Amino acid sequence: MRPPFKNSLLRNLEAEVVSRLCLHPVTFELGHEIEFPGTPIDYLYFVEEGMASMTNTFKDGSQVEVGMFGYEGVIGVSALMGTKRSLNRVYTQIAGYGYSSPVETARKEFDLGGDFQSLALRYVQTQLVQATQSAGCNAKHNLEQRLARWLLLCADRAHTNNFKMPQEFLADMLGTTRPTVSLAAGHLKEKGLIDYNRGLIHILDVAGLEEEACECYRIIRDHLDNYAEFESGITV
Repeated sequence: MRPPFKNSLLRNLEAEVVSRLCLHPVTFELGHEIEFPGTPIDYLYFVEEGMASMTNTFKDGSQVEVGMFGYEGVIGVSALMGTKRSLNRVYTQIAGYGYSSPVETARKEFDLGGDFQSLALRYVQTQLVQATQSAGCNAKHNLEQRLARWLLLCADRAHTNNFKMPQEFLADMLGTTRPTVSLAAGHLKEKGLIDYNRGLIHILDVAGLEEEACECYRIIRDHLDNYAEFESGITV
């Protein structure tokens, strides 16, 4: 009997499909390096608990988040469509666990054209929505709105309102400086929306934080939560 998966993609697959993916349990420690630019993508990862960020890394060593992974999908999905080496860094921001599947094994299942392919393509669409919405958000909305959006998405992905997040991580994820993100977090703390001390974040008022966040939070959240119900774009 298969376990009751928390991962949205695995939860929507039949038992025989899951069996063919040859899943192996994986523990994601804080800061666990899942992908790094230029390295081969050998495994897909399905997160059950925790959260990982995908970042662009620049020549000066700085980075900015361009994607987020939680219980809703699969890390490394581009390998199913021919990508051999990672273009981005992917690492754990909130510790957790999940499952791995060898890329070649997963690609064989993908090429069968069944439910796994359909769900994987829907998830790719969701990642595109997340990336484009975040790009627009970074250009349009102020830092407090963006920080509120990011904290809410983290909480949703990790199923917890309490997590550890050093200021330098927050600054990298939002593409800003540590003093600037400290000021924005301080404003949210003054409003009673969060508590933030020594890198530990506690969301005190979810509804209030949603009010503080821009509309981008709800758009991204709804796509991540409901992508399994979207049209895949495949005609039979």
